Amino acid sequence: MGETGLKTEEKQIELIALLKEYAQATLKREKVQSMRGYIQHGDTTTLDHAIAVAYYSLMLDQKWKLNCDQSSLVRGALLHDYFLYDWHQPHKEYGMHGFTHPGTALRNAAQDFDLNLVERNIIARHMFPLVPIPPRYRESVVVCLADKFCSLNETFSRRRYLSLVKLLSAALILHS
Repeated sequence: MGETGLKTEEKQIELIALLKEYAQATLKREKVQSMRGYIQHGDTTTLDHAIAVAYYSLMLDQKWKLNCDQSSLVRGALLHDYFLYDWHQPHKEYGMHGFTHPGTALRNAAQDFDLNLVERNIIARHMFPLVPIPPRYRESVVVCLADKFCSLNETFSRRRYLSLVKLLSAALILHS
């Protein structure tokens, strides 16, 4: 493997270690684990999607040297889709999923976690511009962008991306 390949692998290992550190307490919750029971995009579960969004959010923070609050970044990313229902089935009480699920996710997360303002904003604004009020914090912008990236990859099934998501999920679940 060339020098560039080693650096990339070292960065991935470092990011996974950071992700484990910040995700552990959130991932131990039974309701968070229940996100495995819902499909998000393609054949990716909502929990695997959230883990991928947290990973790519950390990657963007490091790459762009944003100096984000990484604890809030990861927890907000893990809970941004904490709506806890199958959005593929019509639900009158939830309305149009794309527009309403951030509010549902925020209500659920606020019931189960003591959220700070950054985490609340991440969850509430991750669907910008579909939800018309823009993110307020850099962490919210990063999660919003990472969510779009992950959603597109999950929808169009890029094998390399999906392999990494499965690897991340397995690594985090084994050590939770």
